[in-house]
Amino acid sequence: MLPIPEPLRLALFQMNPTVGDIDGNEARIADAMRQARDGGAHLFCAPELSLTGYPPEDLLLKEHFLRDAGAALERLAGQALGIVALVGFPERDDDVYNACAVLADGEIKAVYRKVYLPNYGVFDEQRYFQSGPGGAMIEVNGVRVGLTICEDIWEPGPPLSDEALAGATLIVNISASPYHAGKGLERERMLVQRARDNVCAVAFCALVGGQDELVFDGHSVLIDHEGEVIARSPQFAEDLLFATFDPEGPRALRLRDPRHRPAARRATTDVPVLARLDTGSGAGIEPSTLGGDVAELLDPLAEVYAALVTGLHDYVEKNGFAHTVLGLSGGIDSALVACLAVDAIGSERVSVAIMPSPYSSGETQGDARALADSLGVRRYEFDIGPVMHAYEATLSEAFAGREPDITEENLQARIRGNILMALSNKFGWLVLTTGNKSETSVGYSTLYGDTAGGFAVIKDCPKTQVYALVRYRNARDPEHPVPDSILSRAPSAELRPDQKDEDSLVPYERLDPILGLYVENELGEEGIEMRGYGADEVGTIIRMVDRAEYKRRQAPPGIKISTRAFGRDRRMPITNRYRG
Repeated sequence: MLPIPEPLRLALFQMNPTVGDIDGNEARIADAMRQARDGGAHLFCAPELSLTGYPPEDLLLKEHFLRDAGAALERLAGQALGIVALVGFPERDDDVYNACAVLADGEIKAVYRKVYLPNYGVFDEQRYFQSGPGGAMIEVNGVRVGLTICEDIWEPGPPLSDEALAGATLIVNISASPYHAGKGLERERMLVQRARDNVCAVAFCALVGGQDELVFDGHSVLIDHEGEVIARSPQFAEDLLFATFDPEGPRALRLRDPRHRPAARRATTDVPVLARLDTGSGAGIEPSTLGGDVAELLDPLAEVYAALVTGLHDYVEKNGFAHTVLGLSGGIDSALVACLAVDAIGSERVSVAIMPSPYSSGETQGDARALADSLGVRRYEFDIGPVMHAYEATLSEAFAGREPDITEENLQARIRGNILMALSNKFGWLVLTTGNKSETSVGYSTLYGDTAGGFAVIKDCPKTQVYALVRYRNARDPEHPVPDSILSRAPSAELRPDQKDEDSLVPYERLDPILGLYVENELGEEGIEMRGYGADEVGTIIRMVDRAEYKRRQAPPGIKISTRAFGRDRRMPITNRYRG
């Protein structure tokens, strides 16, 4: 008779690595592995490519980078004593593989290679990696554990199904799964379905934190064989999640439900067991303590706000900026960016520049000052009127006989951009731009003006979402609110007398849904019109989006929160005659 395996104590390290900081990532994995062992864990997991950070992009084309990662892995293996550790790393062998190392008894015992390499959206893994041969398992204290990496589990069949049929009662998935709004719940539901379909528990160990445009939400989970979430890490926070799994549950259910038996007989010989490992006596965990802490999920607006704060915080910290600066106009977009900056890095590291022109209203300037004072940030004030007059005088001969037009409007934005960049150069500050996705989509922005800066915090937030996020933030922090007048005032760039955004654009309540259908869902004119929008407005918006590609190509990076963000996700040719 086969021995009945004891419950397995897991430690899932939801880690925020820094790309390229191999030594720093190694040290943090080693420290978490020690904590896991001290906490009685038998199996420790670190996320996909956690040793190098994700995505390393063309660093993977450097032989010395891969050698350094391999040397760090060897050092980690030497510390894997009394515990089995799974660590994501880039393996350099006959080719390069996105791999999971199995560390135990002071050695690298085995390596699993990722099977499915995503090559859509923000992913470009086929540029760097070769696919692994298929599913594989290890045994830990007699428990068969199937190994997968990120995309491997999104496929409903092999390698997960092969591993489960071959006897794995626990499937581990180490992952770097980039965030978009709603992604966490979507992913959790998928993992629940995989657990139920394959009558196995699923341990999902995820990356967390910001990396350039990408944000990783964490949301690591342990799901039992019936699809119940029995442990969950918080979103957008580093965490070492302890949870206990009992292999007897899936074994008993498989015995009662014989439907998979014929397929299981065929699969048993096809999935190798890479290593059989024993951690010793273990922690003595009783079945009554199965599972672990289950963190509550954030509601949709709180989730997006947390993603923006995380992305901004990590971009500032990981790139070594001590301070940030932005132009505060008294409008809704800059108000949101100021709040995000304060929440991400603290008010003492945020400065704002208020830069009125002759067309700036007293109300907007008053709101800007009130918000700056409420948030506790340092404010600078620059009257750009004299600079405007200097430009006009310099250009007067060349422009003789021509009426003022958008040229003079754009000069104002570029003067402001120059002032912000001067502050950046003088003090080493990061300039945060304040353009939203609606404006970015249709080109309602000024190159080298309001697009000038280092990081575009809300470039993937439509205007209507900007308002919703500000209202959320006001409700969360009523002592430091964005003034109601900013929320109620009609949006305006204030670059000419009595200017309103809607003089140039479709109202945002109609613009944003059309942009969503065109940019994120890739519908053409006819498809959008079928959803109740007029042919003239749809055609106009599509032409504006297409014409603005050259502007977007020159914009700074910013945080992805939608399913299809400009830049890494949506890549369109600038020279392009296809319409619709």
